[in-house]
Formats: sequence, structure tokens, C-alpha cells
Amino acid sequence: MSEQPLSPLNRPPSIDQIARAISDLDLPHPLLVDAAREAVNKANGGDVISEARKIAEIISRTLLTDVINATGVLLHTNMGRSPIKIESQNQHFRFSNLELDLETGERGSRQDRSSNLIARACGAESALVVNNCASAVLLVIAALAEERGVAVSRSELVEIGGGFRIPEILEQSGAHLVEVGTTNRTRRKDFEKAITKNDVSLILKVHQSNYRIVGFTETTEISDMTDLGIPIIADIGSGLIDSACPWLENGPPKWLIGEPSAKQSLESGADIVTFSGDKLFGGPQAGIIAGKAELIELCSKHPLSRVVRPGSLTMSALQNVTISYLERRASSIPFWEMATTTVDELRIRASKISKEFITDTSATPGGGTLPGVEIPSAGLKLTGDHVEFFRQQNPPIICRVDNNQTFLDLMTVHPSDDVFIDNAIKKIR
Repeated sequence: MSEQPLSPLNRPPSIDQIARAISDLDLPHPLLVDAAREAVNKANGGDVISEARKIAEIISRTLLTDVINATGVLLHTNMGRSPIKIESQNQHFRFSNLELDLETGERGSRQDRSSNLIARACGAESALVVNNCASAVLLVIAALAEERGVAVSRSELVEIGGGFRIPEILEQSGAHLVEVGTTNRTRRKDFEKAITKNDVSLILKVHQSNYRIVGFTETTEISDMTDLGIPIIADIGSGLIDSACPWLENGPPKWLIGEPSAKQSLESGADIVTFSGDKLFGGPQAGIIAGKAELIELCSKHPLSRVVRPGSLTMSALQNVTISYLERRASSIPFWEMATTTVDELRIRASKISKEFITDTSATPGGGTLPGVEIPSAGLKLTGDHVEFFRQQNPPIICRVDNNQTFLDLMTVHPSDDVFIDNAIKKIR
């Protein structure tokens, strides 16, 4: 007997019907269709719409989205490092004068605005913006030391996250590495010897961003090498503009003392400093090259400068952040808002969420800055590992677990997001 065709009443829903049934999810229709097709292939007679919803929710979590950082790591690389404020946009579109000189009507340079402001903020003659700090180091070395030597202390031949290694960057630039001193001790005379015996065009000082050498150690300060006759490049990495933090009412936090800054490095005699825009500077991902105008000009004319140039969104964000520094209101920059929140303020917020789970914690700067430094903080502590549960919330809450205890550090959470943590904890109870 031949199989009877399905009636309209018992026919399974079409792909389009399934996609429409889950259209409340915030996904473009083509992605909902993809979820529907996959659900039909996997359902095996089950609830195909529920299966499609599960698949669509997984797809949505692969897209770039806002998350709540409750780890206590202020500059979390996995979450974009420094958070930045997005200004509300007009309903209509507009262009920017990225490379337009409004005075002459001719083509200008994208470096004429944000870069000049940054130079002013850190006391440099000039500045150049590229897409990240690794690019900044590469460009400087390629422009100023191609086929020549670059002297670097053995204690500063660092590797940071993502496999970024100073020796390999030097190789890619066309320069060659001249190792100076030993792992734990490098003196001025070591640099003198290296310069005398080799064709050295630059001294590169590299910030030990993610480690420390302690014990029987010695380093050579920038101020001790200014008369050696070659430019000194200081890769300070973290992006602290001024160690005095004049934009903070109470001066620099205690945990920040000792961190190299752009202004003080230049005052000490560095010819160029390089640093990240998305670390202690508190802006978007970018690499900043600041220092003597003649050297910056050589960097800007090198072919690599176009390869690593940033776009208009980066330049606009950098401009906004730098203006905040110049106006001495950088405490409104999200990073500094977090970093200057007192423990008492955090305890009050935690108690409003749950007096049962309130606890003192230790936040960290993160982002390859200030290794080993802990910042007094407060938040919530729950028994058991609930990391995955919090990560599955909407918006996702990223926290940490230690010794089978889940910690939610409020220093890295905006106060307006406390309600989401409160709601999530109530589900666990």
C-alpha cells in the first residue's frame, strides 16, 4: 500500500515558517534560516522549532556583543581591554574631515588632529598613530634602523601575548638585533661597548610588561644614555600619559607608582616613545609613536605607515579621549572611572545585591601592565563553580572561579549593570 501524502494539518513547518517562529531573536533573517535548516536536519521527529531556537541562540553568541566584565581585570584582552564610551549617533549620516583640510579645501593628513593632540598631552614635539603598539615598534625600527643594528638589553627581549617577540619584530623590520648585557644586569658600559663594536643606529628600551626580574638585578635608565650619540626609543607599552596623573583629584593611585609614562620618559631623554591606545591610556586599540618631530617625520614617510594606519573611528575615539586628558577630566574615561572607585563604594553596591555573598576581592590592571599588582576591590562570592551559568546570561556575565568559589568583582562592572548580576544570583538561589 503506498504511503499517503501528508495533509496540511500534519505537514512539518517549512524552513521559512521555522525562521519566522524564532524571529524574536535578534538575528538577521538569513541566519535564522540557517538555524532552521540545521534544526530540520537534526530534529529527527522532535520539536524542530525548539531545536532551531537553541541553534540560533548559539549563533547569536558567536557574534560580537556586549558583555559584563566581573573578573576584576580592568584591561582584559579577551574583552577588548579598555572599555570606551560610544557617543550617541544622529539618526542621519555624516562624513568626517579625516583627510580634508577645512581651511584650504585640499587633501590633508589623518594625523593632523588626534596625533597633534596626543603630542600635546604627553609633551612631545610630534606624534603618529598606527593600528597597535606592535605596529608602532615595527614601523619605528624599519624607518630608523633598516639594515643596521638595534641595541636591546637581554632582560628586555620580551614575548607578550599572541607570540609577539622583540627579536622577531627586529628581524621583520630589516634591522638586526644587538644583545646587550645579561638577563639580570645591564649597565651603561654594556651599551657603550655594543655601540663601539657594532653598526648600531638605535637603543631600544622595552617595558617588561608582563613579568619582573627581581633579586640581583641592574638596569640602565634612559637618562644615563642620552649622551651616547644615537636615538633612544622607549617602548613603554602600557600607555600611561603622565605619571603624576594630574587629571585625578588625589593624584596617582598607589598601585600605579613606578609604571613608566610617556611624559616622564621623554623628559628623561627618550627621543621616541611607543605605547598602546587601549591600555592605561583608556582609548581604542591603537599604537602611538610620540617624540622628536624629525624622527616622527621619517616614520610617517616610510611605506609601512600606510599599511598600519588606523581608520576614522579609531582617530575619532582617540581625539575624544585625548581632549579629556587636556581638559583635566580624564577621570570620566571608563578605565579611570573603574580604577579610582573606592572599596567602600564597591562594598555598598555589593550589599545592595546580596549581603549574604559580599566579599573583599583583589582586582588587577591586566593588559600586560603592572604584573603582580593587586588593587583592593569588593564584590560577591558564591560557593561552587557558576562561571558557565553566568556566561549564559543575557547579557553574558564573565566572572572567575578559584578553589570552587565563584567571584564577581564589581570594580570592572558599571553600576547600571548591577541589576543583571542581581537577577542572575536570584536564579541560583
